[in-house]
Amino acid sequence: MDLDTLCRRTLACRGCALRQGARRVVFGEGNPRAAIMLVGEGPGAREDELGRPFVGAAGELLDRILVAAGFKREELYITNVVKCRPPGNRQPLPGEVQTCLPILKAQIKLIKPQIIVCLGAVATRALIAPGASITRLRGRWIMREGIRYLPTFHPAALLRDAAKKRPVWEDFKKLRAVYCALQREQLSLEFEV
Repeated sequence: MDLDTLCRRTLACRGCALRQGARRVVFGEGNPRAAIMLVGEGPGAREDELGRPFVGAAGELLDRILVAAGFKREELYITNVVKCRPPGNRQPLPGEVQTCLPILKAQIKLIKPQIIVCLGAVATRALIAPGASITRLRGRWIMREGIRYLPTFHPAALLRDAAKKRPVWEDFKKLRAVYCALQREQLSLEFEV
C-alpha cells in the first residue's frame, strides 16, 4: 500500500462516530519522505473546514515556531492521531483514538520518519505510553523501533498558557540540533559508499 491508497481508504472510513459529525477527514500533508513527522491530537474547526491539519490559530503558531527553528512546513509531514474533528473540539475519546491508531501507524510505516514530534498529551499517549504525562515527558527523547520521539506541548496549549512557549522553543531547538546531526550522519554515510 502507498500513502495515496491509505488516504483514499481513510476518507472512506466510518469506523467511529466522529465521521458523522465531521465535514471532512483530515488525513495529513507534507513531504511523504519526511525525516520529521509532527503528530497532533485531532482536527479543529478550521481544519475540518479546509481538510488540512494545523491551519487554525494553533497551526499558525506552529508555523511560526517551525520557521524560527529553521524548518519549512513542506519538508515535514503533519498529521493527527484522529482524522475527524471531535465535537466541540473536545479531546478524542480512547475508543476514537484506537479506531484511528492503525491509520497513524500505517502513515508512520509508509513515511519512515527518523523523528516524530508528539504535539500534546493525546499524541504522546497514543504513540509512547497510554498513561504518559506530557509534563513529565516533554522535552525528553524516547527511542522506539528506530524512531526518535520528542513529546512537547500542543500549540493550542501555548495559546492558553504563554508560560509554555519557552519550553516548546527549547524543544524545537533540540529538534533542530538532532535533525542537523542526523543529516550530517547521512551525508557522511553517502560519501563513504
